Amino acid sequence: MLSVFLLQLDWKELLMGHEEWSFILEIILRTMIMFLTIIIGLRVLGKRGVKQLSLFELVVIIGLGSAAGDPMFNKDVGIVSSIIVFVVIILLYSIVTYFIGKSKKFEKLVEGKSICLIRDGEFAIENFQKENLGSDEFFAELRLKGVSQLGQIETAIEEISGEISVFFYEDSLVKPGLPIMPDSLEHSLKNITKEGHYACTFCGHTARKSEGNAGNCSKCRKNEWVEASFRKRVT
Repeated sequence: MLSVFLLQLDWKELLMGHEEWSFILEIILRTMIMFLTIIIGLRVLGKRGVKQLSLFELVVIIGLGSAAGDPMFNKDVGIVSSIIVFVVIILLYSIVTYFIGKSKKFEKLVEGKSICLIRDGEFAIENFQKENLGSDEFFAELRLKGVSQLGQIETAIEEISGEISVFFYEDSLVKPGLPIMPDSLEHSLKNITKEGHYACTFCGHTARKSEGNAGNCSKCRKNEWVEASFRKRVT
């Protein structure tokens, strides 16, 4: 019975689906184009959705997952086509990994680079604006690390995985800073009613203000302020 079944089996359809053997070259070209398209797309979108994996590693996983999934339920997708996709992706992975090890510039081009988001208790605005980060989302991540105000932070870096690394000041060196607790920025001021330290709501720069017009921030030229927090980090 088995031998009769094997003889009657349409091996071409099993291996190639409804495509011709000449389609193999097109498969290779399609795979290379989509491989590059996924990398470009994820680089444009940013890193926030790819924590713990580099963009390049995520592209490989997506590519292999798609190649493995389609022939499982789609009769029109041949097994040989999927195997070719696997081989091409693995070859591309090996080639790209080789050049990543050889060239730092190429590594930054493919995987991106770590970016400093907070420096000396203030936003590194030129870097922060390049990333697709909402302030509420970012503040939530900092609060999970025990941060209540930016003056506690010496440096915060967004790694290529999308994770945030935070390096803290010692308690004796903590500065007044922008409070990041929920609703802390809702009541910003343009006129100061009580002398003290105030933080710019846009860049986190702090300055001592007297009663009267708060004026513009010397760093970003914005004019909205909140009272700075002196709280030390609780661990």
